[in-house]
Order: sequence, then structure tokens, then C-alpha cells
Amino acid sequence: MAKKDDGQLVSIRRAPKLAPFVVLGAGLGFIITLTLTSFFHSDPTIGFASLSGYFSIFGVTAGITLGILWWLILDLRSRKREKQVRMEREKN
Repeated sequence: MAKKDDGQLVSIRRAPKLAPFVVLGAGLGFIITLTLTSFFHSDPTIGFASLSGYFSIFGVTAGITLGILWWLILDLRSRKREKQVRMEREKN
């Protein structure tokens, strides 16, 4: 006599991927840093490139942090919308 398999409960949700948020945050942080650095006069002994490179350390880090925080908010929101579905194995 064949035994009926009731299946297994699994949760299905659309979770956002982390990498696009990190890359976008880093890119926006770098662009904003370059823009803000260009508004002020740079010291001629240091130069614009080294000054913007130094400040981009802070801008990129802040952009990555904001990107990860935005990802966490969207990830928590997707967990609230997850659905429970019964999964059964197919027999060939």
C-alpha cells in the first residue's frame, strides 16, 4: 500500500539582493564626495585628486552603509509578505 506524502511547508518570498545596493551606495557616495569636494578650493600643495581621494573614503563608506540600511528595510518588508506553501515531491 502506497503511503500518501503530505508534503512539506516552505516559505516563498521575493528577497532583494545585497550586491546592487552596496554597489549603488558606493557609487553614489563617491559621486557626492567628488561634487562636494569640487565646491571648495583645494590646497595647491596637496591637489584636488588626493583631497577627493581622501574624502571619498568617508563618502564611499557612508554610501555603502546607507545602501545596506535600505536593503535591510526592504528585506524586512519582504519577510512580512512571505507566503507559506505546501511542497510535494514529484515521482517520475
